[in-house]
Amino acid sequence: MGAFRYQALEVLLRQQIQTGRFKVGEKLPSVRTLCKLHEMSKATVVHALHKLEADQLIYAVPKSGYFVNEANADYNAPQKVSTPSVPALVNVPDIFRDIMSRSAAFDILPTDDPVPVAQHLVTLNRMIGKASRTHPEQKAHYYDEPKGHVGLRQAIADLYRQRETQLTPDDLCITSGCQHALFLALMAACQPGDTVAIESPAFYGVLQQLEQLGLHVIEISSDPNTGIDLQELAEKIQDWPIKACIVTPNFNTPTGARMPIEHIRSLLQLAHQHDFFIIEDDIYGELRFRSELCPPIKNECREGRVILCSSFSKCLSRELRIGWVAGGALHAKIVQLKLITQLASPQAVQEGLAEFIHQGHFKRYVNQYRQQLKEQRDQLLDELKRYWGGQIKFSKPHGGLSCWVELPNQIDTQKSYKLLLEKGIVLTPGVLFSAHGLYKNHMRLSFSQPLTERRRAALHLLFQTLLENQ
Repeated sequence: MGAFRYQALEVLLRQQIQTGRFKVGEKLPSVRTLCKLHEMSKATVVHALHKLEADQLIYAVPKSGYFVNEANADYNAPQKVSTPSVPALVNVPDIFRDIMSRSAAFDILPTDDPVPVAQHLVTLNRMIGKASRTHPEQKAHYYDEPKGHVGLRQAIADLYRQRETQLTPDDLCITSGCQHALFLALMAACQPGDTVAIESPAFYGVLQQLEQLGLHVIEISSDPNTGIDLQELAEKIQDWPIKACIVTPNFNTPTGARMPIEHIRSLLQLAHQHDFFIIEDDIYGELRFRSELCPPIKNECREGRVILCSSFSKCLSRELRIGWVAGGALHAKIVQLKLITQLASPQAVQEGLAEFIHQGHFKRYVNQYRQQLKEQRDQLLDELKRYWGGQIKFSKPHGGLSCWVELPNQIDTQKSYKLLLEKGIVLTPGVLFSAHGLYKNHMRLSFSQPLTERRRAALHLLFQTLLENQ
């Protein structure tokens, strides 16, 4: 009887979602309300909700309830790719440097008309200018303290508190962007010759750092929806002990995957059992498209084993080279390394940014930006599905800036790079995201720019060129 009752509620809610009674992003009635409406026990209602959650029709937001998920059945996600069982040294292809020299890391058509300067940047620049005019003699003749401006560290701690993560200003150190923070974390946690685990596909900026530091890499295959394969990680580190594992739990590049909370807790358990550090790249943590808060892994760790790294470059401005690191047990060592590699951060920029956050400008802007990115994501994915849905597979991220595209096996995106460049299109090939040269038939596409008519034409030319040169 109990099984019949939960199944009846499951079927009813499923029908209401599929017919639009509850729309995407809408909150379902609370567990208590459902119990009263249907005269069911809490256990029966929760069982029905868990079934819908397992089918990805709804998702849970801690302390908030259950919300209707976006439909995922209308596209084919890329498949996980098997990764080598042994570590390797990294050799980043020259294409990486060519892409960066063209300022095209997140744009297939960087020559398109630039986006006008947003009002939030005008406001931020005004606040930085005002800060530079306050006690200019102090800023001109004295360095900031190594940890960075205490007001900015407090502002960042306040932002994390809104994501249900408790940090203090003393837990944080200001850096020159997230890349700098990740570099400091790797230097603090590892020595040359050590082995580091990375999710695969991985952020190519991290691969560049691992190459520079002489570290070996063990790649762990990742699911485009849920991230790193923890079973594979557990098996590989039995044979190849690691000093650190680098992950982006919230909307990583290139796939846009987000790790479920149960995976995060399992990763922390592995780190405790095998005594390694988790280096967390949280740069996309604010760029969520749904109402969940997306707290970092750091929120679940009480041992100081997680080194949290992030910056404002993706959620505010790439021009703003201000990042941070919360180093946990290695924080003092990281602050010393910051002193060696950067000495100090610009005071006026930090003061102006702190005021920008305290006055609420950052949260107002990022709320608008999330909606803009979601619309741009939908435009891009609709285009992919409409014209090439039967030939390609692609991820559907719920945050971040990019999606991952899998093309037919015979296509080599790296070989097509120069050909497309001659047509004014900058492709980001899949091999950049692997230490072993995997993902030859993959590429990253970004929705960080509006899909203008010129970019739409470039997208069509890109796929025409790739699919015709199989």
